[in-house]
Amino acid sequence: MSKVAFCFPGQGSLEAGMGREIAQAVPAAMEVFARGSEAAGIDLAHLCFEAPLEELYQTEIQQPALVTTSLAVLTALRERGFEPDYVVGHSVGEFAALAAASAMSIDEAIALVRERGLAMAEAARERPGSMAAVLGLDDHVVECLCREIEQVWPANYNCPGQIVVSGEDPSVEELCGAAEEKGARRTVKLKVSGAFHSPLVAKAADRLRPAIERVRFVEPVAPFMSTVTAKIEPAQRVGGLLVDQLTAPVRFTQAASELVRDGVKTFVEVGPGNVLSGLVKRIDKSVKAIPVNNMAGIEKLKETLTA
Repeated sequence: MSKVAFCFPGQGSLEAGMGREIAQAVPAAMEVFARGSEAAGIDLAHLCFEAPLEELYQTEIQQPALVTTSLAVLTALRERGFEPDYVVGHSVGEFAALAAASAMSIDEAIALVRERGLAMAEAARERPGSMAAVLGLDDHVVECLCREIEQVWPANYNCPGQIVVSGEDPSVEELCGAAEEKGARRTVKLKVSGAFHSPLVAKAADRLRPAIERVRFVEPVAPFMSTVTAKIEPAQRVGGLLVDQLTAPVRFTQAASELVRDGVKTFVEVGPGNVLSGLVKRIDKSVKAIPVNNMAGIEKLKETLTA
């Protein structure tokens, strides 16, 4: 029996008007935006449906907006009877994945993500840095460059031949130049406000820890694949991993590969954009990857799973 994993996107999957169509069509999805706005203390429906992208780029707004949209889409999928065999999230998407697996409530997830965004924005202001994607080099080549150049680290293992590095601005620039000399197809600076998933934002982990410690995580109803460890993780380890996640690399390549080994043949990207669907297809060409961010996406999923 082939299995289905729901995957939840991270920062960078923004779209103007995200979630609006599904929220208008599905009252329970609109209710998620109302609950999320209350939990985060900001008007997420207005931000997601009406705000220009420039306003959404701020880390402290982008993170709760993304997670709330993903959970609204999830609610629409559930109303139609779709449930995952596994859940996985990219960076902040792990909070949506854990709420999807009922390891914590929707309100807890969105409140934590708002605090996480504020903590990361503050840490980035205190210790500025940047991130860049390196395309077309083997992971081990980029890892070697990170060891050779101080104050830059691997941050996201997105798919074979695509790794994101994070660190101090001059170090990231130096690494990009060195990567191109080693034969990288290209390097791309990311639109982010700090050196996330690196030791430079350790202050954010310190600020987030008390908020996470107040949450009582319960055993996920669908196995939760961590992108910190690339293993299925139980409730008692979740809190610690969500703190570690801020300074640890996102091992999406390894996590998705493990899910394929566990029998997952269909990855459903629940939330804005289609970034993860593209990555999954590069990780394993044999699987199906279906982005669901509007009503047409839900119909496509229905057709695919019934076929």
